[in-house]
Amino acid sequence: MTEQDNELRAGSAPGHAVEAAPLRVRLRDRDNELRSVDAAVDRLCREFAAGGTEIGDLLAFTGRPGIGKTSLLHEVRRIARLREGATVLFARGGERQFKEPYHVLRQLLQPVLTDLRDDEFRQVMGTWEEVVGPAMGLKQPKAGARRLDPQGVRDGLDYVITQLAPRRAPLVMIVDDLHWADAESLAWLTKFAVRSGELPVLLVFAFREDENDWPGETQLMRREVLALRGRKHELNRLNLGSVTDMIRAELGDKAEDAFCYEFWNVVNGNPYEVVALLDQVRDQDLEPVEENSRQLRELAVDATGMTLKTWLDRLGAQTLRFAWACAMLGTDVRVDLATRISTLSSEGAREAIKHLRKQRVLTQSPNGTLEFVHPLIASSIYNTMPDATRLGMHGIAAAEIENAGLGLLAASRHLVETHSGEGDDRIVKKLRRAAVEHQLIGAPEAAQRCLHRALNEPPADEIKAEVLYELGCSALLTDPVATVNQLKLALDPEEGPLRPELRVDATFRLSEVLAHSGELGQAAVVCQEEARKTADPAGKQRLLAASFMWHAFRKSEEDGRARSEMLGDMCAGLGGRAASDRAVLAMRAWDLTLRGEPSVEALALADEVLDGGRLPKGLGWTDTAWGFELPSMLGLTYIYNDRIAQAERLAADAIIQFEIAGWSGAHRGFAYFLMGLARFRRGQLAEAEDFLRRALRISNRIGERLPLAWDAVGVLVDTLIARGRISEASAMADEFGFHPPYHDTAMVLPDAASLYGKLLVAKERYAGAAAALTEAGVQLKARGWRNTVWAPWAGHLAIAIAGDEPERARGYAHEAVEDSRRFGTASAIGGALRLQAAIEDGQQAVDLLEKAVGYLGQSPAGYEHAVALVDLGAALRRVGRLEDAQEYLYQGIELAQHCSAEGLVDRARRELANYGLRPNRLGPRDVGETLETLSTPEWEVAKLVVRGLPPQRIADELGVPLSLVNRRLAAVYRKAGSGPDGLASALGLPHQQGLG
Repeated sequence: MTEQDNELRAGSAPGHAVEAAPLRVRLRDRDNELRSVDAAVDRLCREFAAGGTEIGDLLAFTGRPGIGKTSLLHEVRRIARLREGATVLFARGGERQFKEPYHVLRQLLQPVLTDLRDDEFRQVMGTWEEVVGPAMGLKQPKAGARRLDPQGVRDGLDYVITQLAPRRAPLVMIVDDLHWADAESLAWLTKFAVRSGELPVLLVFAFREDENDWPGETQLMRREVLALRGRKHELNRLNLGSVTDMIRAELGDKAEDAFCYEFWNVVNGNPYEVVALLDQVRDQDLEPVEENSRQLRELAVDATGMTLKTWLDRLGAQTLRFAWACAMLGTDVRVDLATRISTLSSEGAREAIKHLRKQRVLTQSPNGTLEFVHPLIASSIYNTMPDATRLGMHGIAAAEIENAGLGLLAASRHLVETHSGEGDDRIVKKLRRAAVEHQLIGAPEAAQRCLHRALNEPPADEIKAEVLYELGCSALLTDPVATVNQLKLALDPEEGPLRPELRVDATFRLSEVLAHSGELGQAAVVCQEEARKTADPAGKQRLLAASFMWHAFRKSEEDGRARSEMLGDMCAGLGGRAASDRAVLAMRAWDLTLRGEPSVEALALADEVLDGGRLPKGLGWTDTAWGFELPSMLGLTYIYNDRIAQAERLAADAIIQFEIAGWSGAHRGFAYFLMGLARFRRGQLAEAEDFLRRALRISNRIGERLPLAWDAVGVLVDTLIARGRISEASAMADEFGFHPPYHDTAMVLPDAASLYGKLLVAKERYAGAAAALTEAGVQLKARGWRNTVWAPWAGHLAIAIAGDEPERARGYAHEAVEDSRRFGTASAIGGALRLQAAIEDGQQAVDLLEKAVGYLGQSPAGYEHAVALVDLGAALRRVGRLEDAQEYLYQGIELAQHCSAEGLVDRARRELANYGLRPNRLGPRDVGETLETLSTPEWEVAKLVVRGLPPQRIADELGVPLSLVNRRLAAVYRKAGSGPDGLASALGLPHQQGLG
């Protein structure tokens, strides 16, 4: 951490230590609510002491303004702090601060996070420090940091609170005035409240339910808050007896019953209005007798509807100006800042504070900061400011906050409230810088407010288009419609000139958002049209390459063959290895893969893209020049060319990079999809299903039926079929609508029609499968796409029509085998041969399957290999070779179990049992089979154990951690089927002792 980060961690914000117990206040008519609080806190502490972890709860207190929510939460804090070991966190929304990103969460979490030891802090933050740290104001973003996805920040906060809660449990988190919480904090709090029961956390919220009390920006979240499940209490008005007691405590026992009754009616039992009206009665020296009751309503209007004149009369001009400064600053008001903003002297400020405290407008906390006695008073004072005064004081506030070293982020909420129309270049520059800083903490909406205000200044004509470009880019991760509109304006010559390099980037960004919204054709056209106007060769190449990329992802295109030829010509003309050159190579590698051209050609190009086996600078997962589509193409190329391990390395790197960058939307969703697809191709079906479901959850969180969801559902359906859960696969396809005509514009990865046809074949709906697969073949041939792994339509079509049209079926099966041989990968040839064997009988089927097993045994396609082994075993049984059949079926069962292909295991066992063969091996594996399953590192530790070395000696000798040795030994014992004593015999090694 830098020194500046340490200062931030040390708690430069007021009240950085976890709070002490507040003093007790007397609450009237709140016995039920207090019993509920006592019960909730008691349950939390008692169950945590008994070892409970998933014991969280939610308490919510609602009511109209002034009804006593804040006083009740004051008592909640006191009760919780009295419990031994409990940690109490508190925050309050602010009417003036609801546009200040993470204002509430910083109040809530900064104190406890800054209180952690350095080692604890690192453990709590994990890999999310560079995401959560800047957002929570604990550290500055790193130099060169990229904008954060708000969802990434929320995911990081989920991790942090999951780590923090057990360390500081039982944890009570209290938020007052939730209706004024900033959108960034509220978005996380509402989602966390749903899962708070999983942690030892008691959440306590207080808020107003009326939609008029919520800012427009958070109206949707208001509905989520109201829908939260928990114990909700609506605070009722005080009864007549309580109000009478308050009146007589203030005015004496002489207050007559009739006066008290009318007083209670006038204030409607509202505690705040009781206090305000009592102040008026006392100031007017009004005798609390029945004949004066009629004056109460008039006084009540003055008490709750304070005008500028009222406040001036009550406070005086100088004190009111100081109060305005405090109201502008919001909660936890620093005296020095309020003094400078009000332009008072230090002595004048002291007098103003003294007077405001006497008038029960302000109170001062133990750490020296000022608070309004009630938010309604702050609102009343702020709303009396004349427009010109308010605009001017916001300008002073922005300058003073920046001068105090609090940064542009804190100053920006005041900058956006200043008077516009001056054309002040300095203001525009500051607002643009503030927008960048907001994006670095995952607050794009705040960035957009700054940039909209910059446009209203307005900026100089020569930079207006740049501001529009920045505004468009600020919404990239959150608001596609706004991005499209702003980038189109930025590219419009009537809005002013845009530097050539920015025109290229703006065009690419525009095309990217259009493509992600499914408008792939329009995205390609946008790039083509701008490329024609672009003089710079590198910029032109980038735009042309982008147009090729978007065309490649389209559901259909007019002349795919011509595009492929143009891409080939473009690739042949490359002379360097710049990022743009490598991007073209990546696209060409994917193009060749889809076309089923020889795999060696595609792999040669793909390998040229990488730099030492890793993505080169400029084409990384989080590099913005090309987006994540280019490295995704590379990953897909490796997946379908049997270099799955390389694809998995790329996908793993993507997941890590997106987590570090805080990008938790479509980027990370596609990385999960890519990893799921790779695991599926490898045959690790359980892991594939897990990754694909994660991708689908992310897609559903972003929107409905996005291209990512189509991709994930398609491969999930294929995975479920492979695992033998055909009914579940069919139900998922039906629920999602995975059937023709599929996505309107975007290509589904892999080919949707082939996947759908495969599902129908699995359900034995052969007529429907034949129709779907025939149509798929027509469309794929028109584009020149003949990859039999990407789109195995021909082989499955052969199975669908074999019963009615055997010769036509053989023609399709033969075509698939020929295409696979041209492509040349072992999995493609083996898979095509297996499907061809499915429509043959007798020895011909055996011959084909023996070849398929041979090819698939040389490929990483574990599940395909397992299916071929079981198919071969079944075919051998049918020709009477029972001993050979038994061996292949056993091999198929073992590999299918490894792949989590439960349906295939059941099928193989039925095949064995139905013909009198044992459904499982009688004896153990032979030594050779065991040795084949051990990895080289596992074999190393196994030999050392047999020599008699203990685990610690093995770790020392190999130079690896003891924990790693123990994990390898566990794998050895499991695979060998023996513990240490019998390991030598299980591995065929001579037994040695006493060498350790």
